[in-house]
Amino acid sequence: MHLKKIFLTILLSILIISCSKEEVKISIIQEDDLNLQVMEAYEEGLKSFKEGDVLYAAKKFNEAEMLFPQSESAPKSALMAAYAYYIQDYYGDSIAELIRFLKVYPKDKDLDYAHYLLGICYFEQIVDEKKDMQSIVQSKETFQTLIKKFPNTEYAIDAQFKLDLIDDILASKEIYIGRYYLDKKKMDSCNK
Repeated sequence: MHLKKIFLTILLSILIISCSKEEVKISIIQEDDLNLQVMEAYEEGLKSFKEGDVLYAAKKFNEAEMLFPQSESAPKSALMAAYAYYIQDYYGDSIAELIRFLKVYPKDKDLDYAHYLLGICYFEQIVDEKKDMQSIVQSKETFQTLIKKFPNTEYAIDAQFKLDLIDDILASKEIYIGRYYLDKKKMDSCNK
């Protein structure tokens, strides 16, 4: 009975201490005009981004886009949200934002950058030639699309460099597989 009281006291103390340390940011928009609300949300996102709170910044950029999706700043807000996720290494969230961006804003002036950032998100998830090929294939396809659609951009130059690296990774994978089967064949012939 005495041990239960001590355990409950310690558990309650830990809960109280852990809950009291974290500051919660609350998003409050005070402007009446819709354009001003969008600008306020975007500026707050930009401020948070510069301060290093990129997840809150992504939330504010998404809020700016949702407030007025037809505005000129909506695509920029969507790209900033994707970039904020990318900076934090939340590749899945960044990829989802970028795929949505490409569907919702198919004629935006920054499509080349969206394709590039999407390719980079896939590329940075490549571990080595022994792991899953999904990131390798998606990165390669995205960079090829970028080069095909936007050949005369600065992003196409880096995409071509990344494609060369991807080809090297794929060649390494082929060598790794070949060595595996060669070793397996040697082991099988030794066992006979």
